[in-house]
Amino acid sequence: MPVSLSIPPDLLPVQEVLGRALQRVETEFDRALRSDLPPLQQLVLHIETYRGKMLRPVLVILSGLAAAASPADAFDEHILPAHLSIAAVCEMIHMATLVHDDVLDDADARRGGATVNRLRGNEAAVILGDYLFSSAYRLCSSLDSQAAALLIGQTGMTLCAGELLQLHHRDNLSIDQATYFEIVRRKTASLIATACRLGAWQSGASPELCTRFEDFGLRLGVAFQIQDDLLDLTGNERIVGKPLQRDVELGKLTLPVIHHLTTAPAADRGRTLALLSEQAAFDAHAAAELVTRLNSTGSIDFARAKARELVEQAKHAIDPLPDTAPKRMLMLMADQVVSRAF
Repeated sequence: MPVSLSIPPDLLPVQEVLGRALQRVETEFDRALRSDLPPLQQLVLHIETYRGKMLRPVLVILSGLAAAASPADAFDEHILPAHLSIAAVCEMIHMATLVHDDVLDDADARRGGATVNRLRGNEAAVILGDYLFSSAYRLCSSLDSQAAALLIGQTGMTLCAGELLQLHHRDNLSIDQATYFEIVRRKTASLIATACRLGAWQSGASPELCTRFEDFGLRLGVAFQIQDDLLDLTGNERIVGKPLQRDVELGKLTLPVIHHLTTAPAADRGRTLALLSEQAAFDAHAAAELVTRLNSTGSIDFARAKARELVEQAKHAIDPLPDTAPKRMLMLMADQVVSRAF
């Protein structure tokens, strides 16, 4: 399956079921986006290379299995067609945000390949992102209940609000942690939370249990973004699959930098601010110097500890669930969110 995990033997059966389900999700995804226009279909095929961890579809399926009344070894029977549609919807929305983010960030590479805006220009990328959003809402609206479509619509609004808030604070070198977390909760974590909630809801979970899954996803999503921010500073570009140190170049202050600027002595803070202000000259040497400065105030470790804290909080949210293989897989995924290298 796309999410790379070290799986213990007792979880291999659920991993196999999950792999089969994801293949069906990919089929649903491709069918919903298929176009009779060759130029559009070429772009649709190109964005298949954007598929990475497929985190959101995985969480829809696993949340559905973990919330099922009696998830026995025959897990397949608990995966309903609506689970597959919701999983495809979440992946479409995620890919739409990636396509639009690449335009906003003037990015050239993603997953080791060229971005849509690099291949066809910003105009085509913007419209393709809109096509993905529209396809997601159309597929979601085909479900028997409109509750999922309403939540997906609200989540789309939340994602856009988070992006606009981040744009508002670009080049703001005095942004605080509260604002950073508000951006991350909206822009990244909200869709992950919705994936978990809808997966459980489709399995007939109670409102209280759906809220637990949503809380699990929200906290996991924030931890996931913190780890992304750390990888942008300290990761291996070949493994991550895209250029690094882009956040600083684009004037986006992430948690380690914000922590450093609020804890460093005045003279050190001034030198770091000068370094951040020279975005046009932010090369590998400047990036290494920034990481050294962040380490001097324990800011990298602070961000890692915060991510681990959020993962523990996420796991606590679903701890009351019966001890089943799907639940253990969710717990395992949560732990590995903060240990991944890509």
